[in-house]
Amino acid sequence: MIMSLSVALIAVAFAVLVVYLIKTLLAAKSSLEKTTQTLQEVQQTIDELSYEIKQIVRHANDITADVEHKMKQIDPVMNSVKNLGEVLSELTLAAKQASTTLIHKFKQPKHQVESRPRHMLASASTPEERTFESYSAVYETGAKAKPAANVVKWIDTAATVWQRLRR
Repeated sequence: MIMSLSVALIAVAFAVLVVYLIKTLLAAKSSLEKTTQTLQEVQQTIDELSYEIKQIVRHANDITADVEHKMKQIDPVMNSVKNLGEVLSELTLAAKQASTTLIHKFKQPKHQVESRPRHMLASASTPEERTFESYSAVYETGAKAKPAANVVKWIDTAATVWQRLRR
């Protein structure tokens, strides 16, 4: 009797164990099916994104090539701007030297200023006449024209061109 009772108890325990194992295996099967479905969706999303990323990379390569082409076209302009800057720097230096020389001439002692011919000092009595005479001395043309007057004309022309370019 004990033996038959023990065998019956073992059989019931085994049946209960099998039922719980079946439930556990069914839950695991359901989880695996959901995981498989999720992985398939992820794979599909990755495939779509990889196509879009490839398109973006191609577009970026096209933009890079276009920018490189435009930079090559701009290089001569940049060189011209550089050369223009150098010319303007030299022109500024020349104007600075000319103004320094002019200021130095005005700052000379009075006895050196009066070393000019008397006819120049005596002929201009009013400020207006002195202005006209100094203007004609600087802007004099023809055989009497001084090389300094030509430089002043060039500086005036360059200043006019510079002012027009700045606008």
